[in-house]
Amino acid sequence: MEDLGFRRAAPALAVFAAVRLLGLTGLAVWGAAVGSSPHTLLSARWDSLWYARIAAEGYGYEVLLPNGDVHSNLAFFPLLPWLERAVAAPTGLAYGSAGLAVSAVAGLAAAWGIFAVADLLCASRPGTADGRRVGVLAVACWAALPVGVVQSMAYSESLFTALAAWALYAVLRGRWVTAGLLAAGAGLTRPVGAAVVGAVWVAAVLALRRGDRSWRTAAGALLAPLGALAYVLWVGARTGDGLLGYLDVQAGWGNGFDGGLAFARFVGAKLASSAFAAGLGLAAGVVLVLWLYARCVRQRQPAPLLVYCGIVVALALCASGYFGSKPRLLLPAFPLVLPVAVALARWRTGWAAAVLGAAALVSAAYGAFWLNGSGPP
Repeated sequence: MEDLGFRRAAPALAVFAAVRLLGLTGLAVWGAAVGSSPHTLLSARWDSLWYARIAAEGYGYEVLLPNGDVHSNLAFFPLLPWLERAVAAPTGLAYGSAGLAVSAVAGLAAAWGIFAVADLLCASRPGTADGRRVGVLAVACWAALPVGVVQSMAYSESLFTALAAWALYAVLRGRWVTAGLLAAGAGLTRPVGAAVVGAVWVAAVLALRRGDRSWRTAAGALLAPLGALAYVLWVGARTGDGLLGYLDVQAGWGNGFDGGLAFARFVGAKLASSAFAAGLGLAAGVVLVLWLYARCVRQRQPAPLLVYCGIVVALALCASGYFGSKPRLLLPAFPLVLPVAVALARWRTGWAAAVLGAAALVSAAYGAFWLNGSGPP
């Protein structure tokens, strides 16, 4: 359906809000039991601190590690800190708290965008499951992911997913300028903004092959990379290393792209140690992600979605550092939940609700355990 009014999307937004509220309640209960502060865990630890410092002081802060590595805040893209500053200025909120407000709104926007994409795909394929039902179930699946608590943190995942989902929706509707602008915004949010750019470019090439040579198509393709390109060039100018400057910054954090070799060695080491169960879980998780992507291909999702999702998955699994971050880095790969949503749509409502309710409870418990333990790096 093309009607994207609030009334049509309201059930999906309500489900998303309910799942996130359940997760926050679980975190509060766990925090009361162990004496931790949910607010601190969500807004003032790990990457949230880096974003808040950028919002407060700008770029230029770095930490020198004992091994000589340099952690520079230039590794963090600027859109979330800009928004934190914009929210904090009129409200008086601390920057971390402003980040929570941004993530809350962005999470709802992401849920709406995921619903819109799922609804549109079903509407374009007569005889498939009801688009509204699939959209609601897709949002529920995304909200109830094991690391779904990150959607409520002062992190950039919710913001990026919102921009990506609506950019993909715009691409599928042929709204090229809108798609390009949203892709540029995604490129100012996270390095994986390249996935949105790739989706827009592939869609533009396919449109050109169909004979669509309008200026809007060209404009969308040209606008899409400007956000990421502008930031990478600015970092290069600031560091004096040109186009390689941002890569050098990421190298200081131990991040790189090695095709997944380091991650494979990490999993192999777990399997060969007393942490065999953890290694088995990681291996099973990778197999599940690849199987879901194969289902996306068999489902014949549009090329822009497959390109976007494929790049997100590849960058998450094949990066050489921060292995504990990989589940979080996969959060924006929302097309992976669409085959699950289509399957659940064939079930009776009660059974689907029971399964998703159980998943939401597990997600809430795991999120509380995770943030009170190692947490997301």
